[in-house]
Amino acid sequence: MKFTKKRRKARPARSLTLLQQLAAVPEKLFTGAFRQQYAALCFRYAGNGEDIEVLVVTSRMSGRWIIPRGWPMKRKKPHEAAVIEAWEEAGVRGRVRKDAVGRYTYLKMLDNGDVAPCVVDVFQIEVTGAETSFKERGERLLEWVRPDEAARRVREIELKSLLVDFRPKGKRKRLTGEEP
Repeated sequence: MKFTKKRRKARPARSLTLLQQLAAVPEKLFTGAFRQQYAALCFRYAGNGEDIEVLVVTSRMSGRWIIPRGWPMKRKKPHEAAVIEAWEEAGVRGRVRKDAVGRYTYLKMLDNGDVAPCVVDVFQIEVTGAETSFKERGERLLEWVRPDEAARRVREIELKSLLVDFRPKGKRKRLTGEEP
């Protein structure tokens, strides 16, 4: 009696995760190759006026939940870049704090297929207005959710922590017609 070894079916090739790709080129972590980005933590007061909601948007490529963020811009301060990202990605405007309320890191898949570790400084924006027509309209989903729900949706651990612990800094901007 002859025994034959069962052959395994070849698995289709899966693309590597971001961590697997970075593990293949660890020198990127130790060469100062972190790239800087700026993000907008957009919020508004809801319900009784004490609760807040945070704006989350989907990324254009993967559809995962994020907060508006982008690269530094020439002749723009970091908080100004965050304001522009909030407008372009979500159509919201508001009052920004010039000091970052936190930062987080993540791995960005670049257009050329490379992976770049990024440090993102986060600036709070108290949203005072929104438009239905903006640059990336139709390319992203937008939702206003409680901070704990926003934390559940995003992938980055440090951003999750920042969202759960977020308390607006500074004085609240009262909208016209709102009772004191």
